[in-house]
Amino acid sequence: MRRAVLVVAAACLLTGPIVLAFFAGGYHTEPRLVAALATWILVALVACLMPGVLPRTGAGRAALGGLVALALWSAVSIAWAPLGGPAVEVVQRLALYVGALLLALGVLRSPSAMRAVEPALAAGATVVVGYGLAGRLLPGLIELARSRSAGGRLEQPITYWNGEGAVAAMGLVLCARVAGDRARPSAVRALAAAAAAPLGAGLYVTYSRGAIAVAALGLAVLVAMAPTRAQVTASAVALAAAAVAAAAAAAFPAVALAGGTSADRTREGAIVLALVVLVAVAAAAWTARRADATDRPLPRSAKLAPVAAAVVLGVVAGLVVGGLAERQSATELATGADATRLTTASSNRYEYWRVGARAFADHPVAGLGAAGFRVEWLRERTIPEAVRDAHSLEVEIAAELGLVGLAAFAAMVAGMAVAARRALRRSRATAAGWCAALLVWLLHASIDWDWQLPAVTLPAIVLAGAVLALSEASPDELPARGDAHAAAHTDATTPLAVGAGG
Repeated sequence: MRRAVLVVAAACLLTGPIVLAFFAGGYHTEPRLVAALATWILVALVACLMPGVLPRTGAGRAALGGLVALALWSAVSIAWAPLGGPAVEVVQRLALYVGALLLALGVLRSPSAMRAVEPALAAGATVVVGYGLAGRLLPGLIELARSRSAGGRLEQPITYWNGEGAVAAMGLVLCARVAGDRARPSAVRALAAAAAAPLGAGLYVTYSRGAIAVAALGLAVLVAMAPTRAQVTASAVALAAAAVAAAAAAAFPAVALAGGTSADRTREGAIVLALVVLVAVAAAAWTARRADATDRPLPRSAKLAPVAAAVVLGVVAGLVVGGLAERQSATELATGADATRLTTASSNRYEYWRVGARAFADHPVAGLGAAGFRVEWLRERTIPEAVRDAHSLEVEIAAELGLVGLAAFAAMVAGMAVAARRALRRSRATAAGWCAALLVWLLHASIDWDWQLPAVTLPAIVLAGAVLALSEASPDELPARGDAHAAAHTDATTPLAVGAGG
């Protein structure tokens, strides 16, 4: 009975984000409430059957406590929030995230559950992105709804192109890790390499600049965290497969822009589908052929961590500093979505950040109240655009929850960073993919509204729970590793430390 409940709970936890993706990413109230109710029922069942739901270390308590504090302070802020209904929705969403983190802590402590995290989430990302891409590649068989605001960008089933891009970016990093993990069966590694092709094509067609950037950074960080020749090769194969599939999609306007006549869409979709399948088969065959090759650590691998950290910080600083000086022209706004978007950092989100920063300056302690940014934006905006979110998790927390909210968020991120560092020390081979994908999510959530999309954020919650569980695991709870290099590096020099806001 106990084992059956844990298996069912783990399956629900790992597949939940996929289900929510097909309900507009879980953005709306009803699917989110159903998910929260189911999650807390499972938490109660798991807590009754095993005592290990709550964190055992200070880092784990800080991470969970920070998330709980965000939820509680958001609930308190309803008292001064300008809109009661949206503020309640914020609390509902946070209740789902708290429950999911508790559930992850409870069911991901066994080695078999830990080993299932990466392939399950990678497969989920492939299903979500592949479904959206199928509307472009098989237009005669699959017709998907499209919003006018998407402007041709891939948005389904999540209904937001940047959210779709974030899922593709996390999925690509996880696939690269699975493909580079010599402890996994050859067939699993080959399938992971093959999945990089549709993920790359889907990522490109979202035209999400932030998602493309964090995907590349995630692959670089992954190599720094798992510095073996097998991981370098797998990451290169995944990147090449994604790039070639993206180039195939870009070459055919009916696929890249979802335009043209019905005959154009059918013909070009079939061509791109054949090319993506060909790339996927080639990536899988290459990976399977090298399954028995001897793996070795990279020379001077200890130097990769600071280099990767410097690259991440440099890119983030350049994006923020450079972008704050830019404005989107009327011509750019009228152009819509095409490849020209990828050549500029111009965006209206810098205007959102300015309004959020001013709101924080005016209400530094308590903030505007949960969901208060949308009202402040309508009052202070300088461009005729209606938005609900600040397009940055940190800016939105500062504006709506003030210093109290920022302190809770900082505790959550700091706790996760310490736990990630400890998990990487205990089993770098196990934790490397989790931490790299978490960093992808955190960086993207810092420049968009992923926090409001449970289908995008729940995978990060699951990964965070896995990291916490591994950081607290006893020796007999550590996953068995089949590669000598992974075992040799369990207690290696501390690699790049990362945190995740969730």
